[in-house]
Amino acid sequence: MDEHDWLAEHFEANRIHLRAVAYRMLGSLSEADDAVQEAWLHLSRSDTTGIKNLDAWLTTIVGRVCLDMLRSRSSRREQPLGVRVPDPIVMSREDGSDPEHEALLADSVGLALLSVLETLTPAERLAFVLHDTFGVPFDQIAPIVGRSSTAARQLASRARRRVRGTATLPEADLFRQREVVDAFLAAAREGDFEALLEVLDPDVVLRSDGGLLRPGLSREVRGARGVAEGALTFSRLVPFARPALVNGAAGVVAFRQGQPISVMGFTVKGGKVFEIDILTDPERLHRLDLMALLDE
Repeated sequence: MDEHDWLAEHFEANRIHLRAVAYRMLGSLSEADDAVQEAWLHLSRSDTTGIKNLDAWLTTIVGRVCLDMLRSRSSRREQPLGVRVPDPIVMSREDGSDPEHEALLADSVGLALLSVLETLTPAERLAFVLHDTFGVPFDQIAPIVGRSSTAARQLASRARRRVRGTATLPEADLFRQREVVDAFLAAAREGDFEALLEVLDPDVVLRSDGGLLRPGLSREVRGARGVAEGALTFSRLVPFARPALVNGAAGVVAFRQGQPISVMGFTVKGGKVFEIDILTDPERLHRLDLMALLDE
C-alpha cells in the first residue's frame, strides 16, 4: 500500500467523526459534507511526514474550513431576518441506530442546542465545539482563530455561558415526548387556543426558517400566547404531518402531493413544549432524505 492509499484509508476511517465535527460547526449536512471533502483535498496535497497525530490534525483542518465557511456565510447575509434553523437529522420511528447517526447526534445534539450555537460568533462556536465537544486543546485552537491560547479559552468560556444559559435539557422519555407533541398537534388541528396554551411552556420559543425563497416564513416567536396564535395559522398542515424522529426527539414531517413542505422539531421539558424549530425552506428540504417516511 502506497502513502496515498494509506492516507485515503485513514481518512475514510475518520470520515464519520469529521462529519460530526462539521455538522456541529455548521448546522448544515450538505455544508458538512463539503467541509469534509475540502479537508481530504487539503490532506492529499500536504506533506504529512511531520504530523505526529493525524486524527487530531484532521479535526483541526475541518475546524479551520468550517470557520472560513461560517465567516463567509455571515458576510453574505444569507438569513436577512436573522433566523436560521439548522438542518435536521430526520429518521423514521422504526429506524435503527447506525454509527453515523450516533456520531451526529451524540451529546444530545438537538435542534435547540444547534440553534443556540447559531447565535455565537464563528470564533466562539469553533472554540466551544472543538474544545468542549471534541477535547481539542486550546493551544491547537489558538492558531485557527488567530489568537492566543488564553484568548481562545475566553472564546470558549463565553460560548459556554451562552449555551448553559439558553440551551434546554429535553425530556428523556421519547414516549412522553410523543404524547406532548401529539397533544399540541391535536389542539392545533382543532383550533383549540386554550388547549394549545395548556401544552405550551409559558416561555416557549418558536423558530421558523423559510430560507431566502420564503422570507415571510422566517421569524422567531416567544411566549405561549404568541406561539399558540402562530400554531393556529399552520394548523392546515397538521393533516399532512407524519411522526418522525428529528435529531433523536419527537417531531413531524409534513408532505403535500408527495413532497416535503416542512420539518418540525420539538423540545419537550417538564411535560410541556418548550421549543419548536420549523424548517420550510424548499431548497434545504429537497436536500434532506425524507421520502422514506412516505412509505410508513
